[in-house]
Amino acid sequence: MRNYKISRRNFLAVAGTLTAAAALTACGGSASSTVASSTASSSVASDSTPAAASGTGKVTVYMPSPAGLADKLAEGFTAKTGIEVEQFQGTTGEILARLEAEAANPVADVVILASWSDGLSMKADDKLESYTPENADLIVDGWLDDDSVLFGYSASAVGVIYNTTVFSTLDADWKDLGNAEYKDQLAIPDPEKSGACKDFVAGYVVKNGWDDFQAMADNGMTVPGANKAALEAVTTGEVGILVAGVDYNAYSSKNKGEPLDIYYPAGGTIVNPRPAMILKTAPNMDNAKAFVDYLFSDEAQQLVANAYLLPGRTDIKCDKRSNLEDIPQITPDWDKMMAEASDDAAKINQICGASNG
Repeated sequence: MRNYKISRRNFLAVAGTLTAAAALTACGGSASSTVASSTASSSVASDSTPAAASGTGKVTVYMPSPAGLADKLAEGFTAKTGIEVEQFQGTTGEILARLEAEAANPVADVVILASWSDGLSMKADDKLESYTPENADLIVDGWLDDDSVLFGYSASAVGVIYNTTVFSTLDADWKDLGNAEYKDQLAIPDPEKSGACKDFVAGYVVKNGWDDFQAMADNGMTVPGANKAALEAVTTGEVGILVAGVDYNAYSSKNKGEPLDIYYPAGGTIVNPRPAMILKTAPNMDNAKAFVDYLFSDEAQQLVANAYLLPGRTDIKCDKRSNLEDIPQITPDWDKMMAEASDDAAKINQICGASNG
């Protein structure tokens, strides 16, 4: 099931555009697809407004979940600048697939992913524009790369999410989840669809090897799907434990009254900055830079915190979730992780399928 958000009205608009594009292609012409537009107020604020932007009066942004945050960022930016935001919302895998499909006719100006390693891959492919955003001096150390092409405006971490009707309390370390007491109680998001899970798997394997994941697979660990489907399996009690569950989903669901809790195992986790990136092929370059500036504004960073993500600025703290300094971390070796992340993600599916097939 596709995991991007698009209204019925905009779906019809996109469908019509794609039909027209197909007709043009059949006649020897070409056309790029449009994306769903997130409409918002066009009033312009005079304070803390990003640098004046020119061009077509819009910016096209591809963003992962949470969808509510993406909409609020779009609305806030438009309210401050008058620039319309057109968005595509999907998983990291869906966003990357769309970029590949549009390579001959680029549409996106700004791309945000839930995987730092995938951002590094785009950098290695020379797809990104260098820029120094506003408030760069306040960005968390390591969340702005040396070439200033990856801007970690927020972050998530993965932890162990568990159903409190199945386990009243839980504090098992990663390596303990292969024990018999957790037999057939484990699920993991599909790391080929979840960027956060993919980076955690790569980081954990780089540090600890495959023994612990193999033990979990042998213990009946399943792969229900991307983050949403995997969380649903635990929420409904189909399984009791979600391994490498994305933390902001857990905090949000718990706040809504779901029987869930989350902790970060003592063995550490990967805190994954979510890179915002300006494409070199951006049709609206000035507007793209203005949008990145907005992402690091006081307003946008507070929206990030309210969405249960870790803010990208050191001076913005969360009051609804664990802050960065409270999370036990595995120090990431991003170069090694980038080199093997895709293969490691595929192997999770392979060993879980083999163990449960």
